[in-house]
Amino acid sequence: MSAAAPSTDVAAGEAGWSLNPGVTRREVWAWAMYDFANSGYSTVIITTVFSAYFVGVVGGAAPWATLAWTSALSLSYFCLMLTMPTLGARADARAGKRRLLYSSTLGHVGFMLLLIWAGPGDVWLALVGVACSNYFYCIGESVIGAFLPELARPHALGRVSGWGWSFGYCGGMLSLGLSLVVVLVSQSHGLQAPRYVPWVVMVTAAVFVLAALPSFLMLRERSTPRNLPLQSLWRDMRDMLARLARLWRETGVDYPQYRRLLMCCACYQAGISVVITLAAVYAQQVMGFGMAQTMIMVFTVNIAAAAGAFAFGYAQDRIGHKRALAITLCGWIAMVLTAYAAVTVPVFWAAAFLAGLCMGTSQSAGRAMVGVFAPAGRLAEFFALWTFAVQLAAVVGPLTYGLVTWITHGNQRLAILITGLFFVGGLALLARVRMPRPA
Repeated sequence: MSAAAPSTDVAAGEAGWSLNPGVTRREVWAWAMYDFANSGYSTVIITTVFSAYFVGVVGGAAPWATLAWTSALSLSYFCLMLTMPTLGARADARAGKRRLLYSSTLGHVGFMLLLIWAGPGDVWLALVGVACSNYFYCIGESVIGAFLPELARPHALGRVSGWGWSFGYCGGMLSLGLSLVVVLVSQSHGLQAPRYVPWVVMVTAAVFVLAALPSFLMLRERSTPRNLPLQSLWRDMRDMLARLARLWRETGVDYPQYRRLLMCCACYQAGISVVITLAAVYAQQVMGFGMAQTMIMVFTVNIAAAAGAFAFGYAQDRIGHKRALAITLCGWIAMVLTAYAAVTVPVFWAAAFLAGLCMGTSQSAGRAMVGVFAPAGRLAEFFALWTFAVQLAAVVGPLTYGLVTWITHGNQRLAILITGLFFVGGLALLARVRMPRPA
């Protein structure tokens, strides 16, 4: 696709009308390709394959294996919560979003490949690999979101965000589909998990690297450096908690609606993190799914998520970001009730399909709303605060689910029902958010 001038893009139709002056459709495609790249990691490594492999093979199905897995992820999210606001401020001050994106990608792929050597009993190797790879993955996810307001016009943030999310789920489906082929072929030859899971990791890493290349080659850095002494940023790096406190106080004074949005995001994202982290566990433990059946289910969820993010991105620009997010949160509540009541496979599949639709739409709507509130010149910093809220949710949500399951001696149906309270709380908090009037 040729890189036409802005006026030509506008004349060409909707893409030009949605993009800022100087932004080409090719560059938006390159931006979306990073979502395409990183979705494979969360789909294959975190949600479907390696989580079960760690608990069943690396940890030998020991009682502490699940706790070790969730603790490693929680540690990575906690470290990200402490460091991402400062990294975002540094990227803004030095016009370094591209550099931060490159370095986070290198770190992510390097530590993901470390998982290749994690066999039975290699607990610490696997935990270090997953914790560090997930940390760098989340940095990249935050930074790529900070490019959104530079690419899309204010009235089109929803649809352009939806393009990225929907394209991203296609990447997750590609990695999961290739991984499913590896699993089925390996099992047909009598190979066990320690033989084929390393190949699954390599396939996922290869897709990530190849799909991320367009972002490195075509995505432009449009922010300008600010005259901020480098040593002050390094001092902030050594005092991360103090910086987080200052940023939180600043949102309360100067950006109160953005603070309310962050609280809303933290609440409903806690529920989403449960679905992402524990969907396969619920399918196997409650519904009796096998590995192949679980992978097919997750593949179907990704199809629904891609369709939902793409189609609903247009709808939210017409009906408003707040109303769109409210509709998706109602959908999440319906999904939880359906999953709780499901005793047959078709009903559970209906809940899974609904979860996919809601996942794509709610994540796209949330990112677009952050883009509405984020001030120019501080995009990476404000998107880092959003990442902080999302990662806080990623710690709280699964831990709450695990505690309920432990207290109730394995009652995962009750745990998923209580998860619905996160979506109810998010809906209540969303009602208090006042969106700014269009310029």
